[in-house]
Amino acid sequence: MRSRSAVLAALAATAALVLAGCGGVGGGAAPGGGLAPNTGEQGVNDINELPRDQVQDGGDLRFPLDALPDNYNRNQVDGTLRDGKFVMDPLMPHAFDALADGTVAVNTDYFTSIELTSENPQVVTYTINPEATWDDGTPITWVDLQAQWQAQNGTNEAFSVAGTTGYEDITSVERGVDDKQAVATFGTVFAEWSSLFDNIYPASTNTDPATFNTGWQAQPLTTAGPFKVETVDATAQTITLVRNDAWWGEPAKLDRVIYRVVERDALADALANNEIDFYAIGSSVDLFQRSQGIPGVEVRQAAEPTYNHITFNGGEGAILADPALRRAIAQGIDRQVVTEALIGQIVPDAVPLGSFLYTEGSANYVDHAPAFDAAAASTALDGLGWVSPGEGQVRTKDGQPLNLRYITTAGNPISERISTLIQAQLAAIGVGVEFVPASSADLFDQYVTPGNFDIVGFGWSGTPFPVTSTRNIYSTTGDQNYGSIGTPEIDALYTQALGELDDTARNELGNQIDELIWETMPQLPLYQSTGAYAVRSTLANFGAPGNADIDYVDSGFTAG
Repeated sequence: MRSRSAVLAALAATAALVLAGCGGVGGGAAPGGGLAPNTGEQGVNDINELPRDQVQDGGDLRFPLDALPDNYNRNQVDGTLRDGKFVMDPLMPHAFDALADGTVAVNTDYFTSIELTSENPQVVTYTINPEATWDDGTPITWVDLQAQWQAQNGTNEAFSVAGTTGYEDITSVERGVDDKQAVATFGTVFAEWSSLFDNIYPASTNTDPATFNTGWQAQPLTTAGPFKVETVDATAQTITLVRNDAWWGEPAKLDRVIYRVVERDALADALANNEIDFYAIGSSVDLFQRSQGIPGVEVRQAAEPTYNHITFNGGEGAILADPALRRAIAQGIDRQVVTEALIGQIVPDAVPLGSFLYTEGSANYVDHAPAFDAAAASTALDGLGWVSPGEGQVRTKDGQPLNLRYITTAGNPISERISTLIQAQLAAIGVGVEFVPASSADLFDQYVTPGNFDIVGFGWSGTPFPVTSTRNIYSTTGDQNYGSIGTPEIDALYTQALGELDDTARNELGNQIDELIWETMPQLPLYQSTGAYAVRSTLANFGAPGNADIDYVDSGFTAG
């Protein structure tokens, strides 16, 4: 499956999972051949962290992707695939860096300071690095932030934005003491303001809807990062970035980052044949086991906020429009069996994920998931009028069979394994499942985004801002609410939570939101990522990132 970076993020569904990177300790092998139990501990990563002077200058990082991005504008609704984040992070400005401990820090390459300078009204002052410049020679100024706010605040529907959360609360972005300072004033308190301006694009993109929506489809345009684009080859399915000699910060250690689309079942061979330098193990026992036999490769592991799930379509006219029906079907799926079958050999004692907002290891995580109960699910279906003609047969109601179209990712063994298990479990309660295989390239464009499914599976990747990032998925107006499921009560709680500056109170509201989401059952979380990666052992400052962003400047190969 594929992954999206939810604005939050979605992930390459049930397969390639999100990376990021900087600092700590990780899993290692357990005596039985699996990884050491993943305790869910947050705040660490496993990246072979080394000082810059122990990382050689030069070299190419060969980086596998599931697919080329549909749109290189990460703020556009089609630009949220996680592969797009991998490509654009070393190219574009962002206000904050995500750290391994789950916090964020100002990205000083682009901003010398970002401060909450007033609480009533809420004002955030962004002081831009004097050296920060777009690659066409234009300075990065307050105008770029103003244009981004105007494009993303939802007032101009010609901009097909990935989300408006936070930007819609700003009433103005004005020039500060000079062109290198922007002052954002909020009309409504927005607690997770550090989530804003995560992907900053030039004013030339954000002032023209056509450029915003389609100008970045073929390749990146104006960038400003430690790397720059050399080539985008849609035929060869490769993207090559080269070190940006005009970069004002610490120079990147690597000469190039070469992205290449590699099918999941070809990853181990590609790593063994020295065609790529790592791959995400995700849920694949085969990829985990094969990594053990590749010389010069080690497994790095760290708990990360990514998980696999299935999304239900509850839109108008959909067979799953009734929340009671969705709850009954979800109750008939044994998530523990799915979890053990998919990652039990990689991470012993793994359990299903029980929250839509928080992942295990977070201090705010509470398991609100209902227990599996096939008998209760069958009884609920009976009560809803879905009649069973006999054991092993599909239920009907008013002549309509309870058959569901399940969109799977063709050629993805993890997607196929999950869907097959769910098909068998649903058959036991009289629910039919028809598989519709979709290529990675078509999954979102032709099925997920237009709502052309009954069930579809992919992965979500979390952020340090769980309330902000999930609002776009579970609110009634969210652009990533692919199943068209939500309630005014959930919307109101999101608004209340995002206006709460106290972290404890906000996350208490977050858990109230989570309980309501379980009642509507727009999706069914399955299991959290193993956080495991097969990585060339000579790679430094790169591997299993946990909560952190990838450090493309300090990543490289060990010297000597």
